Amino acid sequence: MDKLSGLEVFVQTAVAGSFVGAGRALGLTPSAVSKSISRLEERVGVRLFQRSTRSVKLTSEGQVFLERCRRIIGEIDLAENELSAMSDKPRGRLKIGLPLAGGLPLPVISAFMQTYPDIELDLDITDRVSDVIGEGLDAVIRGGELNDSRLMSKRLGSFRLHLVAAPAYLAERGEPTKPADLAQHACLHYRYPTSGKLEPWPVRHLRTAAGELALPMTMVVSSLEALLYLAQAGRGITCLPDFSIKEALAGGQLKTVLDRYMTRSTTFWILWPSSKQMTPKVRAFVDFVAARFKYGLVA
Repeated sequence: MDKLSGLEVFVQTAVAGSFVGAGRALGLTPSAVSKSISRLEERVGVRLFQRSTRSVKLTSEGQVFLERCRRIIGEIDLAENELSAMSDKPRGRLKIGLPLAGGLPLPVISAFMQTYPDIELDLDITDRVSDVIGEGLDAVIRGGELNDSRLMSKRLGSFRLHLVAAPAYLAERGEPTKPADLAQHACLHYRYPTSGKLEPWPVRHLRTAAGELALPMTMVVSSLEALLYLAQAGRGITCLPDFSIKEALAGGQLKTVLDRYMTRSTTFWILWPSSKQMTPKVRAFVDFVAARFKYGLVA
């Protein structure tokens, strides 16, 4: 069991590129991950990683060993899945990737846990695009375009981004009637926590003859919940998905602006590896999410 545990730590470290990332995925401290890798290197007699202060990189021997370890872990997963398939009742552990989507998937996850108490969930909630195959995920919920032919997919529904502000803010500062008016407003922006990139506002005509309209950077936040709170508090105009603001719109705490200039909708998908046998636990999760997820969306 110690050997298998060491192989799993090795694979996660290779995927994450750091002891910190591997520890986060496995629920271990970076120190515990480092010690496990050192023990494994001592056992096999070669250095598997080149270490720096910020990251680790596979050696040539480590690259060869990684492919072997993935096959070994894959065989173990396949054996467990075959045993699981012999039971009519879905059971076992599911490793699921979820988006940072303002809590949208969480009610579905909670209901799934209640319906399938014999399935254990390991959730990776992140804004990055997960490598479903490389990270050994059973399924992911993802927004955007699909570009991986190794994955099966099912559409869950779509959402739109809206510019919103509190009625009190608009009464004080005036309501923008065209995109250029945004330059005179307090603008609250979302920054992706992992990549550090700003979420662009999908507003038509932000580009003028003189170039791209520079929006005020009144505040930059890496939390949708924080943006929602600040907008309702009257601190400015922000861009949020419709599912996160529907209650605030219905209650009058927020109002949309420049609706006719908004240009983009995004689709949520659930994806899972096409190379794996679809076990009862994966099928139960995919079917459950597909049936329930849409109720959290606006339309």
